[in-house]
Amino acid sequence: MQGEMEDKCGIVGFHCNDESRDVAPLVYYCLYALQHRGQESAGIATFKSDIGLNYYCGMGLITDVFRDYEIHNLPGNMAIGHVRYSTTGQSKIENSQPFVTDFGDGFIAMAHNGDIVNSEELRKELIDEGFYFKSDCDSEVICYLLKKEHYDNDKNVLAAIEAVCSKLVGSYALTILVDGELYAVRDPMGIKPLAIAKRDDEFILASETVAFDVINAEYIRDIVPGEVVYFKNNEINSYMLESAGKCKLSHCMFEYVYFARPDSTIDGINVYQTRMNIGRQLHKLYPIDADIVIPVPDSSIPAAIGYSRASGIPYGEGLIKNRYVGRTFIMPTQEERELAVRLKLNPIKEAIKGKKIILIDDSIVRGTTSKKLLDLVKEAEPAEIHFLVGCPPVISPCYYGVAMATKKELIAANYSVEEIKEQLRIDSLGYITLPALVDAIGMPEEDLCLGCINEVYPTKIPEGLEAETYYKP
Repeated sequence: MQGEMEDKCGIVGFHCNDESRDVAPLVYYCLYALQHRGQESAGIATFKSDIGLNYYCGMGLITDVFRDYEIHNLPGNMAIGHVRYSTTGQSKIENSQPFVTDFGDGFIAMAHNGDIVNSEELRKELIDEGFYFKSDCDSEVICYLLKKEHYDNDKNVLAAIEAVCSKLVGSYALTILVDGELYAVRDPMGIKPLAIAKRDDEFILASETVAFDVINAEYIRDIVPGEVVYFKNNEINSYMLESAGKCKLSHCMFEYVYFARPDSTIDGINVYQTRMNIGRQLHKLYPIDADIVIPVPDSSIPAAIGYSRASGIPYGEGLIKNRYVGRTFIMPTQEERELAVRLKLNPIKEAIKGKKIILIDDSIVRGTTSKKLLDLVKEAEPAEIHFLVGCPPVISPCYYGVAMATKKELIAANYSVEEIKEQLRIDSLGYITLPALVDAIGMPEEDLCLGCINEVYPTKIPEGLEAETYYKP
């Protein structure tokens, strides 16, 4: 359900052999295409051999953070970029990325998507060794570990990355600039997406392929779980971590259900087609007699189309979304919070009144947003409301980069489907089943991370972490 959970970040990397080129404007456009992955802060770091490192970070949307004069103050033919939503760490400028640290005459700049579940243990070790942290974010831990391994232990970059990754437990997709060299790393489980493309003499790295489309770059491939990619002689070079192939693959299923843009392809699977398949699967499970199929915009639109085509029931827009209300829209009072829901979504009464409607959403997490949404729909006086959900019941928190909730806040962890239906006061409620979701994605179940719906996590969860609540602004 939109508004109830968020993904962590989107990352970008640029490598261009032509030192006369400045790639920051292209990074900006790629980050713009990834804005849905993070809307709290944005940043770009660039490198030019005769100037060195430049970087700029700020709070808010990419359009708020960067103006023309700032982009053009970031010269360089190598660059990384980042848009952020906080899961570990608060929403503040100190947590914005890329993180930058110097060592000797060099530097490291790094952008991270994911969550490191043992970050507090690693942070304490670094503090004991004299490191000072400006943020409370797990990404800075990775940055300082790289500094420590690369400088203190006199390792080359690949050896430093290998040493750091051997200590990390959790999810990570990284773009790293080290003294003008660009590296990309994807964790051995492949939880977070990362892909590579080419445009003329430029190589581009990004969380989603949609970033390539916006600059007319040609998608080459996804970075393999456990792979480190770097560039020499205008060619892609690959190094596999020692742990590559030894871990269970655990691609995040929420990328397909909700987070990724529908025009992206992740690990060879088209997101739009997956969501269409989810709609078809929902029809197989719940062949309801109704007048109209309505999506909760925007991520549920393909699923509603899929249900409509499978059932023959007309698809219709029954909810209009105000796209100028951001995900971080905060209201202090209950009255204002309810007003914020009305600002974001408004029912088309003429499309709903007196009709039996099938309302399709991507997920229900806490249930609070779903209840407010359904209260709005009821004001339009439908004859019946059948609520279908494109994700199985969420019964456990995510520890790998999805801001969700503690178990006690997850409605499906505490109530049966029938009890939730009664709380929502609707005619029927149906969740997609796990087998149907796996079939819709088209990836083997054993290659997906499904911890939030079956409590089978790909890593050990540190003791006490289960009780924590991720920060939400």
